Amino acid sequence: MRFAPLAVDALLVIVFCAIGRRSHDEAVLAGLVQTVWPFAIGLLIGWALAMAVARNTRFDATALWPSGILIWLGTLAGGMALRAVSGQGVAVSFVIVAAGVLALFLLGWRAAAGALRS
Repeated sequence: MRFAPLAVDALLVIVFCAIGRRSHDEAVLAGLVQTVWPFAIGLLIGWALAMAVARNTRFDATALWPSGILIWLGTLAGGMALRAVSGQGVAVSFVIVAAGVLALFLLGWRAAAGALRS
């Protein structure tokens, strides 16, 4: 149960990448790993950031703030940086769409979970 939020995040990053590949008529399964790996590493960076910020307090991976925001920013910035370094596209329009979709996915489930807890 402790790693369930990480599993949810990882699944949503994979879904984000699969949707992107499908929307550009690219083979979803054939190239999915190439599209996922930068964002997966970015996700781990975001998790590390969130855990580092919470090191003196109780880490809540389901919290929208600061965990969710840091995980989202780490996933986005890390993913885009790694895409750029590896020669994959980072057009401004893609960054904007990725920021929105990743926010919806990574922050959305946390917001919903928080609302259900209230």
